[in-house]
Amino acid sequence: MRQSSEVFLAFFEKNHPIPSMKRSLFAIVFDVMVVRLVRSGTRWWWRSCARWVGVSALAASMVPALAFPVVVTDDQSRQVNVMAAPQRIVTLLPSLAETVCELGHCPRLVGVDRFTQWPASIARLPRVGGGLDPDIEAIVALRPDLVLTSGSGRVAQRLQALGLTVIALEPRTLADTRRVLKEVSRVLTGSDRDGTLAWVRLETGVGNAAQSIPPRSRGGTVYFEVGSGPYAAGEASFIGELIARLGARSIVPAALGPFPKINPEFVVRADPGVILIAADQAAGLASRPGWAGLRAVREARVCAFSPAEGDVLVRAGPRLAEAARLLASCLASKAPTLPTVAPGAMPPAMPALRP
Repeated sequence: MRQSSEVFLAFFEKNHPIPSMKRSLFAIVFDVMVVRLVRSGTRWWWRSCARWVGVSALAASMVPALAFPVVVTDDQSRQVNVMAAPQRIVTLLPSLAETVCELGHCPRLVGVDRFTQWPASIARLPRVGGGLDPDIEAIVALRPDLVLTSGSGRVAQRLQALGLTVIALEPRTLADTRRVLKEVSRVLTGSDRDGTLAWVRLETGVGNAAQSIPPRSRGGTVYFEVGSGPYAAGEASFIGELIARLGARSIVPAALGPFPKINPEFVVRADPGVILIAADQAAGLASRPGWAGLRAVREARVCAFSPAEGDVLVRAGPRLAEAARLLASCLASKAPTLPTVAPGAMPPAMPALRP
């Protein structure tokens, strides 16, 4: 009997290496099924085969979908080979550090950029500058076997020239966020399974936030300012997509890009129903030329976010479900006087993205 299971396992392991403990479990289950077949006769054949297919599927699920080396095409169109699971990781973008931690691998981080504040456990880690102005010497001194950085600038090339493994990933949309979760999961574990599960959790949270919005709060227009300039979140950004999922619409059209610099007069003409802005900028809204006449300013329909809340809202990472809850709370509290848009002008809510 043991010989039968060994033959089967030898065949299976040609393409699916199995750890020793799981291999023993595999063999035991196989032997039990064979004994049952011998004792029960052919009338149990099809039922036993069906059970074995189920057991095989369960066992196969315990085997990683991918093994190292992993090849990643990053956001600078570079193909990067990761030969083994990295153990010393430096991140140069807050959302990437958050992604590593969301996937359960915070202990592998040895350095982060100056803007990363979450989770609290990373407070002890060395700071190695920013994504656009990294401290190259400090990064090299940490001896990382992987550096995760943004897709903009020439940082990746500079670090790669020093012999470091560098992957540039910068999510700007919800689809990007899903992709980055899966890619980082592949790089860290050889499988995108954990990234897929993280996305399902995120998508569920966004869906719950959308369901919490009462009908009277839907159909309005929103101006979301992401930085002085002013720079705004457009329909094409992940923030604009979240706003659409909640039944509202950014006043900044997708044609202008994800986060364009906006002429203040543009906001005056659009006259948004709700304004979302950092708390330290909210007090001066009425002093901006023409803004005192905005209905959102006159009727105090302004949501001012703290720095910690702002970090959640402006980072396309694993905390986007929390961002959706903050947006939903804002829209619900400002609902009574939200202006409506003309029939047909409001795009339908985005369909749920699938993992």
